[in-house]
Amino acid sequence: MLDMKTKTEDFAAQPDRDRVIRETQNGVIARMKARPEDAKSTLVTTGRIDDGLACTVEQGRFSTVTDLGRGMGGDASAPPPGFHARVAIVGCVGMAIKMLAAREGLVFRSVEVTVETDFDDSAIFGLGSSPAGPLETRVDIRVESDEDEATVRELVDRTLAMDPWYLALRDAQRVLPKLTVSGGADGRE
Repeated sequence: MLDMKTKTEDFAAQPDRDRVIRETQNGVIARMKARPEDAKSTLVTTGRIDDGLACTVEQGRFSTVTDLGRGMGGDASAPPPGFHARVAIVGCVGMAIKMLAAREGLVFRSVEVTVETDFDDSAIFGLGSSPAGPLETRVDIRVESDEDEATVRELVDRTLAMDPWYLALRDAQRVLPKLTVSGGADGRE
């Protein structure tokens, strides 16, 4: 374990916004410790495509649109789905690092995350021998802080070990497709 400053010193040096993050997160942690069953959740996100390729996606009170470029038959009216996948990783990793730093009294003035993903686009058309999924993804994390590098590196490593969207990218998971066909000529639902 790294030699850390006392928590009193750490918290006194924190910006007010980091104190709010720390106190809010500690409240959530206390509730989850008291009622672990309440920490489990299922999020439902639904997208619908009618005419063209633009997809309107909703989850709770939020919505967004994705589309493909004209070269793929779309109208380029919104970012493609992969944009949002990379946004999820960038945002989740950056926020998780900042949250853990704030909880531990470390001052990270900024966290910048860049995701670079390599593809063989011919694979989505069944061409070639490459998989349709990403061939390689690089996650570059830059932290601006006066904390020593070993402390920052250790915190980032711990964060990545528990970050949901980083782990979704890195690790295989069970995905269960379900198909319902309606309006078919044979009278099915």
